[in-house]
Amino acid sequence: MKTELSHTLLSWYDRNHRELPWRVSPSAAKRGVMPDPYHIWMSEVMLQQTTVAAVKAYFTKFISRWPTVTDLAQAPNEDVMAAWAGLGYYARARNLKKCAEAVAFDHGGEFPDTEEGLRALPGIGDYTSAAVAAIAFNRPSAVMDGNVERVISRLYAIGAPLPGSKPQMKARVAALTPTTRPGDFAQAMMDLGATICTPKRPACALCPFNTACVALATDEPERFPVKAPKKTKPVRLGAAFIAVDGDGRLLLRKRVESGLLGGMTEVPTTDWTSRQDGETEPDAAPFPAAWHPAGTVSHVFTHFELRLSIFRTGPIDVPSGDHGFWVPVTELDGQALPTVMKKAIAAAIPTAFPTSKG
Repeated sequence: MKTELSHTLLSWYDRNHRELPWRVSPSAAKRGVMPDPYHIWMSEVMLQQTTVAAVKAYFTKFISRWPTVTDLAQAPNEDVMAAWAGLGYYARARNLKKCAEAVAFDHGGEFPDTEEGLRALPGIGDYTSAAVAAIAFNRPSAVMDGNVERVISRLYAIGAPLPGSKPQMKARVAALTPTTRPGDFAQAMMDLGATICTPKRPACALCPFNTACVALATDEPERFPVKAPKKTKPVRLGAAFIAVDGDGRLLLRKRVESGLLGGMTEVPTTDWTSRQDGETEPDAAPFPAAWHPAGTVSHVFTHFELRLSIFRTGPIDVPSGDHGFWVPVTELDGQALPTVMKKAIAAAIPTAFPTSKG
């Protein structure tokens, strides 16, 4: 059964695989083209909790700017964070840089070719180590992302809810993974989940597993994977201060390296707290000025929702003291501004980021 299902999926993949900038297609592989471990690793880090559509442009930009892992390792941290801005989950960017440094300086620029070796690198966990081992080095590793969870849970109608059912699912994936073309098998499972076995209205008639799928046999594939009830996200409040000087420059500062959005650029803000007693007053601003309300923005992080009250002042003379650094509003694209900060700036200066939403 394992051999039959694996062969069926690989045959489907040969005809229906997605063309992705980091991927070696089956036809190219037959011509002897080998996957680049640097490309595979880069894409897998970027794809964590991010769509393929969003990642393509970032991947192309990074590979063009830093063609090898040693190039990335030698790049200034600020440049890497600025290039990552907008992709979200910024700890990934910090770990990307640390991992590149480890590969370049401790491993001679060569990625380890086993799950164990890869997992020892900074920022690489179980999923990424398995994916890189399988796709880049053809190791028979069980690769399981959200798409694969959906496919495997429906194929075997695994009724236990996530995340508790992950070990059971991974055992099923491991049992199906072939020793021949395990990297293509992993990518085929991902493609199947992304294009056919979708969360809603899966195209079961086109699925290579449709005759073996237990969920389809019971006519309820959309019930899988079963998930535990979501918890309501707590709300945190804060204020952001938009100061513009007489030369059209915006006051920015750098966040501390650790923690949420660590190392990224921001406008001055207060602490983000869970208090619910109304908006933060402008007396919490970084310096005295005529601060005026400029609306509110909200942004949802993984574990909480942030609501920022926005205050603006300017044009003003640059105040004395070390408040940060001043950047022309017309040159903000070169800064490592996360999406929430772009929202805050756009609330006060709509022309700064015309496509930002509050």
